[in-house]
Amino acid sequence: MSEVMVLGAGMVGVSTALALQAAGRAVVLVDRQDPGRETSYGNAGIIQGEAVEPYGLPRDLVSLWRIVLGQDNAVSYHLNALPSHLEVLWRYFRASAPARHRHASQTYAGLIQRATNDHAPLIAAAGADKLIRRDGFRTAARSERPFAAQVAEAERLERSYGVRISVMDGDALAAAEPALKLRFAGAIHWHDGWTCSDPGALVAAYADLFRARGGKIASADAMLLQQDGAGWKLGPHQAADVVVALGPWSPMLLARFGYRIPLLRKRGYHRHFRGGATLDLPMMDTSIATVLAPMATGLRVLTGAELARPGAPPTPRQLARAETAAREILDLGDQVELQPWMGNRPCMPDMIPLVGQAPRHRGLWFHFGHGHQGFTLGPTTAALLAEHMSSGRAPIPALDPARRTG
Repeated sequence: MSEVMVLGAGMVGVSTALALQAAGRAVVLVDRQDPGRETSYGNAGIIQGEAVEPYGLPRDLVSLWRIVLGQDNAVSYHLNALPSHLEVLWRYFRASAPARHRHASQTYAGLIQRATNDHAPLIAAAGADKLIRRDGFRTAARSERPFAAQVAEAERLERSYGVRISVMDGDALAAAEPALKLRFAGAIHWHDGWTCSDPGALVAAYADLFRARGGKIASADAMLLQQDGAGWKLGPHQAADVVVALGPWSPMLLARFGYRIPLLRKRGYHRHFRGGATLDLPMMDTSIATVLAPMATGLRVLTGAELARPGAPPTPRQLARAETAAREILDLGDQVELQPWMGNRPCMPDMIPLVGQAPRHRGLWFHFGHGHQGFTLGPTTAALLAEHMSSGRAPIPALDPARRTG
């Protein structure tokens, strides 16, 4: 058995299949749906070359109290879900302490800073250049005080990591985005990000490339995975190695094999609008913590994070607030979808993905936990995993799954 099964056909899984294929392995890519139809479809479509530090949990009392009171639209929560999240939130809170966050950022920045270079050959080979722009995106603030704080933070990242930024005043932003009805205090143009007009289509293009190079794509329920002697079996497929790249569903599968993985599922929503105004580049309105991203389907309005029980019905309160705020700055036009899209971001409490061999099972490999950056980091961590599987040595030991599994 030389075949590798990759479970999950989002950006992370498809990138894994391509990387292993390039390393000479026979690969079958398995998912219940077509490639790129879950979290990899619903994001803001930004390959975030500027996101050199992971999103930490606020630790100051003012920010935490605003979250508790529902005053910060970046975070929403279901009260009945909090007991099941307490352990992982406590770990996240501790990992967000300044010294620990700086340590995590050393690993994270090294991954982020190679992300666009790792996407570039895949974009070219997949013929997907028409989906990509390479001129960044913006974050904008409505009032002077938060804008000044955001400029200071952006300039710190510029000094520390070489992130490329331009600071725009309100007039410059209005000239760049003439459809805006409201004058902002200013904006930061982040130049290192690449934007995609259809994230799901990019993942599908990568999957088509994998298939064109001789790879197999199969439909199956990954939760039926079984050990099979020295290898693994899923339906008719047998493999010496299996890679779990199921994003937020990965811990559910791995619990069957005795692994307890403290992963935080952050729900997010989006809805498209068409027939009104749009933007030239994606823009985050930091006053309401929403991203407005021009897409092939229309202008995509996206939310921050929601904490809920698995399977809980949608409660798009954040999206309603985001839409109200977006209508203050743009003539949105009509809703495209009757119901908003909802997905889950798989976030490890230490903010670093799990990439490598399972601690207690031969031939079982982990590749998930990318949080907000699976779309960005899929090809990068896939290349590292393929190197590990080929050489037996982990290129970046900090990604070792043994650090966060029970």
